[in-house]
Amino acid sequence: MATMESLIGLVNRIQRACTVLGDYGGEGMSLWEALPSVAVVGGQSSGKSSVLESVVGRDFLPRGSGIVTRRPLVLQLHKIDGGSDYAEFLHAPRKKFTDFASVRKEIADETDRITGKSKQISNVPIHLSIYSPNVVNLTLIDLPGLTKVAVEGQPESIVEDIENMVRSYVEKPNSIILAISPANQDIATSDAIKLAREVDPSGERTFGVLTKLDLMDKGTNALDVLEGRSYRLQHPWVGIVNRSQADINKNVDMIAARRKEREYFETSPEYGHLSSKMGAEYLAKLLSKHLETVIRQRIPSIIALINKTIDELNAELDRIGRPIAVDSGAQLYTILELCRAFDRVFKEHLDGGRPGGDRIYGVFDHQLPAALKKLPFDRHLSMKNVQKVVSEADGYQPHLIAPEQGYRRLIDGSISYFKGPAEATVDAVHFVLKELVRKSIALTEELKRFPTLQSDIAAAANEALERFRDESRRTVQRLVDMESSYLTVEFFRKLHLEPEKNTNTNPNQPGPNADRYNDNHFRRIGSNVSAYIGMVCDTLRNSIPKAVVYCQVREAKRCLLNNFYAQVGRREKERLGAMLDEDPQLMERRTAIAKRLELYKSARDEIDSYEI
Repeated sequence: MATMESLIGLVNRIQRACTVLGDYGGEGMSLWEALPSVAVVGGQSSGKSSVLESVVGRDFLPRGSGIVTRRPLVLQLHKIDGGSDYAEFLHAPRKKFTDFASVRKEIADETDRITGKSKQISNVPIHLSIYSPNVVNLTLIDLPGLTKVAVEGQPESIVEDIENMVRSYVEKPNSIILAISPANQDIATSDAIKLAREVDPSGERTFGVLTKLDLMDKGTNALDVLEGRSYRLQHPWVGIVNRSQADINKNVDMIAARRKEREYFETSPEYGHLSSKMGAEYLAKLLSKHLETVIRQRIPSIIALINKTIDELNAELDRIGRPIAVDSGAQLYTILELCRAFDRVFKEHLDGGRPGGDRIYGVFDHQLPAALKKLPFDRHLSMKNVQKVVSEADGYQPHLIAPEQGYRRLIDGSISYFKGPAEATVDAVHFVLKELVRKSIALTEELKRFPTLQSDIAAAANEALERFRDESRRTVQRLVDMESSYLTVEFFRKLHLEPEKNTNTNPNQPGPNADRYNDNHFRRIGSNVSAYIGMVCDTLRNSIPKAVVYCQVREAKRCLLNNFYAQVGRREKERLGAMLDEDPQLMERRTAIAKRLELYKSARDEIDSYEI
């Protein structure tokens, strides 16, 4: 069975580790928040600082008028076996403080570092650990004193700001509230009790502390409060007698102050019968005993939280990726696996598993036909241009039967127009493929942690696409050139066999050869060439997409990263490691997660090792 000291000490150690790792607050409930701690609440000048110093047995807190505590002080007390007292701050982890006057100065300096030498407050906590054989294992949080009015140098919102800060601590279900009220004021006006009643109406988390009993008016006492008649709590009220200002000025140590406090209660006619349940020493033991009870009650929920968080941290590590091995073989394997992951995503885009590949079909089905329709054949095959081309082709000797040279020049000139849409189709598909490479890299989860490798893959893929585009351009240009290099003779033979539509019935008019230079003659030539170009257009409309898919899309699916694989295989270990450089923020995130995971696993193992 775990002893009270060992169990609370365990919780204290876990809280300390949480503090070091920054596992303190944030979204959801952290392990730090799941473990019980004591929030010290009171109005200004209620004696909060004196109570804390009495519990610790050391004079270490800044003093003064107005708001002295301007940042939360998370005070973790660690009981040690023998030795001298010492203190450590989280912000100065390598420095051990044995002079507690220096601790007071460090608290003041660290407060000013965030708030400046003003009367502003900050919710950024100061973390202080004190190690002593004279303390109980305990975590106390000293909060700024509640106030009712803003003084000079403070914003008007200071009253609300302090209350919101204090409320954020005491409303947590695992927070034990130490509500401190001065005995020389009406308990009904106590700021601490008022706030505690709002966040803990049942009073099960609230301990009432009454200070300054020795400063009450003669003839009056606080028995109604201490015995629970004025305001009843589930836990007993505890009276405290603070050091007087004269004792503070004389540097009376806390051990002597504790002895003086015991004598006060033992010899007091009003409080003598309560003396065994009064004083700072009793308060520390009472809190420690209650903490033990709360911890035992919360162990199952704490274990559940730890297990849930371990699962979440493991899932997060899987999502952002585990650390990479340092040997070159493992690095090469990792790089190739990441490339294959990218290649799978890229092929899914092309094959329809992901959006994007349909844009290539859009180029073939919309862009190419639209470009072909816009070609200036009407202008090129106008009667005027046909007459000009035919006449120039005939030279000094007019054609005898059909203007074959004129036909060829008109056809070659028309076919040359197809090169523009053909190359535009190649470029459009190239642009789509480049965009799919970019999108695939962004959507490959495994690659997100390696910006250098992302850049290398993008460069290699785009270089390959450039090669595929060049080959595709040459291929579609060949398709166009092939149409010029050999004309389909059967097409023109069929035209020759068709009867002339314009029948000559007047024997006195000249025959067909006589009017070969008439408008009808040139119009017929233009019509014939236009029909032939239409046939060529239909052919290219089908063959250009086939060439583009064969040279670009097929090759991108088949061997997009082949050259990259060959280059990577020849690289030295240092260059492989450089390719797997990660985003520094991601590396920091992984390190932080790994440390938190180790903390939670260690906490679970330690809790499991106790027989609760």
